[in-house]
Amino acid sequence: MPKSERVAVEEPLQITLDGCPVAVVMRTPGHDVDLVRGFLRTEGATSDLSVVRKIDLKSKPNHALVFLEDQHDVDLSRLQRNLFSASSCGICGKASIEAVAMNHPALEDPVRFPKEAVLGTPDRLRRAQATFDATGGLHAAGLFDRKGELLFLREDVGRHNAVDKVIGRALGEGVELAGCFLLVSGRVSFEIMQKALVAGIPLVAAISAPSSLAVEFAEQSGQALVAFLRPPKFNLYAGHLA
Repeated sequence: MPKSERVAVEEPLQITLDGCPVAVVMRTPGHDVDLVRGFLRTEGATSDLSVVRKIDLKSKPNHALVFLEDQHDVDLSRLQRNLFSASSCGICGKASIEAVAMNHPALEDPVRFPKEAVLGTPDRLRRAQATFDATGGLHAAGLFDRKGELLFLREDVGRHNAVDKVIGRALGEGVELAGCFLLVSGRVSFEIMQKALVAGIPLVAAISAPSSLAVEFAEQSGQALVAFLRPPKFNLYAGHLA
């Protein structure tokens, strides 16, 4: 008899801000409030989620209707998903770094995390990936404290969505992101680095490789970047550990 397999769910989510559609993200349903909160923060809609009056996920299937406080104005053009060009375009990528730096300057005196704390995180991340165990088809992002303890984990078919979800959860819990670091289960791209910078995360680590633009971004942003994190070894591409 054929063997049945579970596969990861992928569905669109349209994010509408005060009646204006700003993005459609292909995501794994679940933790959508976290996803929207993280997206609004990392894409520069607002640095203060208290201005978000309501996130309505019930009125329309696969729609997130976001309502802000009346006195809060947003430059909607900045929220388009094509604002930051694909990392495959070197010239466009350099322009993207400049665009991010204009609004989010480099970190000054960022927290340095102990090498031992970073080395212990891949196993903790893997043990928490319940949906990956069932489907084998999801990316994961985990947020860790300075001791290397896992605070939050989120899984998604999109690595960027997983990052937004875990950042959104942390913001919802009032966690100080400047004292945390991010670990992603796959490779780390420019976009993941910029999302972390906008959120104020000083270190990004990856199980797999970094892109060249991610390294360049980290060098300019003041962030630390660790990749090929496979204990007992890793590569440090930018920044410093304690």
